[in-house]
Amino acid sequence: MTESQTEDIRRAVRERYGAVAAGQSGCCGPAAETASPCCAPAPGAKHATARKMGYGEADFAAAPDEAIMGLGCGNPTAIAALRPGETVLDLGSGGGFDCFLAAREVGSEGRVIGVDMTPEMVERARRNAAKMESRNVEFRLGEIEHLPVADGSVDVILSNCVINLSPDKPAAFEEAFRVLRPGGRLCVSDIVATAPLPEELRGDEALVCGCIGGAATVEDLTAWIEAAGFVELRIEIKGESRDLVSGWALGRGVEDWVASATITARKPPR
Repeated sequence: MTESQTEDIRRAVRERYGAVAAGQSGCCGPAAETASPCCAPAPGAKHATARKMGYGEADFAAAPDEAIMGLGCGNPTAIAALRPGETVLDLGSGGGFDCFLAAREVGSEGRVIGVDMTPEMVERARRNAAKMESRNVEFRLGEIEHLPVADGSVDVILSNCVINLSPDKPAAFEEAFRVLRPGGRLCVSDIVATAPLPEELRGDEALVCGCIGGAATVEDLTAWIEAAGFVELRIEIKGESRDLVSGWALGRGVEDWVASATITARKPPR
């Protein structure tokens, strides 16, 4: 991929999710009843969509309603086994929903950092943090391939349906490895390709922004994550996500090519 193509993808994703943050559109097109749940569900449907991803009423009560945007394809906090006092980093933190759930688990002695490349999302998340009077959550503007986070400073990395949007996924995993402490954990919910995507899907900008066109195969993900230095890698495809994914691009049959998965790995201890 050329540098120009990489920047075109970043621009498109930033513009689409900026519109989502401002409530102007879904990332796959104008907001409508058929808008992609990965991007922006129809008004009033975000809790129902979030329930399909594994969230519950206790999770909704732990964050401002404006943080619950119905984005994502899973619940990475459910697989992270967060412990009090840990430092957590959320890649592509959006409105901050997963950050607030992580803050609940790590407690006042812990810390949560959300990084998002969309200024409008960071602003929204900061407003939500102010409403929560959160003292252990902060949001930073940055790209997941160039994290504004110090080396070896976090215990756990979360991400929810964001790495598929990256035009340079190997760099994203290398950065994740860099900022984790020895023994730190990677806990990701994302969309993966269950077979190499046809060019008509991979080349569709709306589907790239909609968490489909940029999905990588398990084989590619395995190679990139292990090359970054991670061990104990496990990628588990969620077959039950077929119904959720099928609504993201109605009539395109994308559920035959992609699915939600959980990805876990660990940085080796010293």
